[in-house]
Amino acid sequence: MTQPAAPDTLQLSELLGALSCALDMTEGQPVGHSMRCCWIGMHVGQRLGLGQEALWELYYVLLLKDLGCSSNAAKLADFYGADDLAFKRSFKTIGPRVTDAIDFLLGNAAQGLAPIARAKALVHIFRHTGRVSRDLIETRCHRGADIARRLRFSEAVAQGIQHLDEHWDGGGLPEGLGGETISLYARVALLAQAVDVFHSEGGRDAALGEARRRAGAWFDPQLVEALEAAAADEAFWSGLASPALAEALMMMEPVQTRLTLDDDWLDDIAAGFGQVIDAKSPYTSGHSTRVAAYADALGEVLGVAPERRRWLRRAALLHDVGKLGVSSTILEKPSRLESAEWSAMQGHAGKTQEILSRIGAFDELARVSSAHHEKLDGTGYPLGLRDFQISLETRIITACDFFDALTADRPYRAALPTAKALDIMRGEVGRAVDPRVFEALERLVVDRPELMAA
Repeated sequence: MTQPAAPDTLQLSELLGALSCALDMTEGQPVGHSMRCCWIGMHVGQRLGLGQEALWELYYVLLLKDLGCSSNAAKLADFYGADDLAFKRSFKTIGPRVTDAIDFLLGNAAQGLAPIARAKALVHIFRHTGRVSRDLIETRCHRGADIARRLRFSEAVAQGIQHLDEHWDGGGLPEGLGGETISLYARVALLAQAVDVFHSEGGRDAALGEARRRAGAWFDPQLVEALEAAAADEAFWSGLASPALAEALMMMEPVQTRLTLDDDWLDDIAAGFGQVIDAKSPYTSGHSTRVAAYADALGEVLGVAPERRRWLRRAALLHDVGKLGVSSTILEKPSRLESAEWSAMQGHAGKTQEILSRIGAFDELARVSSAHHEKLDGTGYPLGLRDFQISLETRIITACDFFDALTADRPYRAALPTAKALDIMRGEVGRAVDPRVFEALERLVVDRPELMAA
């Protein structure tokens, strides 16, 4: 087995820039949204004359502003009767008036119902949307701030993420903060977010027009002036549209505070993003953490070296990152998936590969993580790999993922007893489950029941 790349070759900005693409997916945004926001917001920060430390903190608020967004996806989809990804994407383009919000809900909520059922659903939505919206935003803001702290960022960064949906005039959520009581980083991030969304939809005139229209209401007027100054330079727009934006952003991180990663920090980041992944559905709460713990224990039984097991644990924590791009209406469906829905579900493995392969030092980890639905007989996905093409690490993650899926609640059935789960897996040995890995799993169930019942 090859050895994974040393973490001291990996820059923090490279890792979190790549992982921010997973956050884009859960917001229904085109991939690169958070990086484009970072480009926009950093230019605003520079025009404001922020110092190096403040620019560094702003940089990571902009990349990680949506850390908590997966935590409200299932509830949003359930309450509004909508695909959370499409709903979130469209929501960011509605106007600031109450009538704009009403028109949006009429056009996007409770779709697919019979007329009378839809009318009843819309009455319920309009009656309760104020309270539910506040709850959804409060959940995402506080959850995002908590994960930022876990990732070792300062309280200023956490507050920047927590205040993202507050408005300059006090009309935002969840706390109704106004003016300079709102974190400066959050004020910049909200402006940058709107500029990118409206630029993606309608070009630079639409983006600047929206910023001007909401100056003094949603946005700090001083920040809009700084944006106007930055936008007067054609290089601002060409950089925003550049296919080399990720590389340009790495160079934009303030040099004095540029950091590389050690193993402990890398572990914390993998665990933090594991939380983001699992928050997408109440049925996957703790799934990535459990799969990682099982994989580490199985690796020990199978003689995998300690440093390699640490790497395996990270791969297991991130194996489902592509699920952030799958609609909650699919993840939460209690009945059999239709063909198109099943294709979308299968697509999560390819999305995992796409996101993790953006990180140069994660090339092998991306292949191992994204292959956890491959089968020894070649009938798995996404690539239809066969026995000799599937690594031991992938086989371990596959078995752990399978075991946890069976022994945890799912929308279509309750958790199965351990003995029943093992019986089902035994029937897949040699086809989907590696015989040697399954034997080790059976030993773990006997020798470490406290771990396997976690």
